[in-house]
Amino acid sequence: MTITYLKRGKPADERAEDDARVRAVVETTLKDIETRGDAAVRELSEKFDKFSPPSFRLSASEIEAAMSKVTARDMADIEFAQAQIRSFAEAQKASMHDIEVETVPGVILGHRNIPVQSVGCYVPGGKFPMVASAHMSVLTASVAGVPRIAAAAPPQKGEPHPAIVAAMHKAGAHEIYVLGGMQAVGAMALGTETIKPVDMLVGPGNAFVAEAKRQLYGRVGIDLFAGPTETMVIADETVDAELCATDLLGQAEHGYNSPAVLVTNSEKLARATLAEIDRLLAILPTTETASASWRDYGEVIVCDTYEEMLDVANDIASEHVQVMTDRDDWFLEKMHSYGALFLGPRTNVANGDKVIGTNHTLPTKKAGRYTGGLWVGKFLKTHSYQKVTTDAAAAEFGAYCSRLCMLEGFVGHAEQANVRVRRYGGKNVPYGVAAE
Repeated sequence: MTITYLKRGKPADERAEDDARVRAVVETTLKDIETRGDAAVRELSEKFDKFSPPSFRLSASEIEAAMSKVTARDMADIEFAQAQIRSFAEAQKASMHDIEVETVPGVILGHRNIPVQSVGCYVPGGKFPMVASAHMSVLTASVAGVPRIAAAAPPQKGEPHPAIVAAMHKAGAHEIYVLGGMQAVGAMALGTETIKPVDMLVGPGNAFVAEAKRQLYGRVGIDLFAGPTETMVIADETVDAELCATDLLGQAEHGYNSPAVLVTNSEKLARATLAEIDRLLAILPTTETASASWRDYGEVIVCDTYEEMLDVANDIASEHVQVMTDRDDWFLEKMHSYGALFLGPRTNVANGDKVIGTNHTLPTKKAGRYTGGLWVGKFLKTHSYQKVTTDAAAAEFGAYCSRLCMLEGFVGHAEQANVRVRRYGGKNVPYGVAAE
């Protein structure tokens, strides 16, 4: 077994140091928001976004004014993307059913899928205004039936970003806030004098937003633990270096710390891709970001066999996995740890990010080992219930329950069962004893 790294990224200990610095800043900031509420939020907005309006929540007229700035072409594109995402989310929801079964005569068990009652959706701005994130979070929550959806995004050049506002509004947001970063997720989760707290936070963001969600988890629900965008290309010689390099750099431009990994069984393709990346970085308009990301977090891994490629891919558990080989369906069958798969040269990660219909909020930092990405089911809580409808069932299960409780030493638990045995099991059951 031979696995060769033609290029490695930043060592794990250096990445851990970066995480620790972010963690300390976020902890202090969230405590300040919890203590001082709106005043802290306003100071943070002024500091990071140079933005301090009379109200961070947009009124109906302000929403209309922002939407009026969106061109007809852009609005049509937003509506097309939302139609695809809504269609898939509705199909996913239709696959989830409330159930009720009578497991034995007189015992009825069931579950209901109930929407989370309030959700805060964060839509990143920063270097790139992530219009698509509004579809992915707000629209999916709306399809799930969430009754209160608050959405927040940072200002762009001192005002709401028109296309983001349009996407939020058309997706079904009930409240729209022009707030960015830690102050946005902190205010929605903790609540302030003017922002009612939510039950759940969703949506991608930078390292500070991701860490804020991690620290707030438990106080509120979150969609998943998410870090910087990650992409992996699994390729063999059925494709060329241009496709591989383009798909790697297309995600590396997200931020300065976005891992991009090529896994291949062709050293020829690997070396050609390295050369093509150098060529593209010389002409890419976002080269400042993409170059830093590729320098510090890019990796090229050459394996001997497809089985080794599979093992490496499952171990890395990348957020986005682009598969371009002579056996794409084999990888679909065998891959078990990832965010989302993009199969074949005709598709690409940008499709999933923007328009095709699947959700782009996906697990990173190996979280694909234990969770999938955001989908309509994340906004639905599956709650069980039970009902005993006959005296015979009450007595029978009471007897079993009593004995099992006593096995564990729970006398009070046992008496809950015993009283049902005495009441529903006939007149010959002595006090404090379950029927044999």
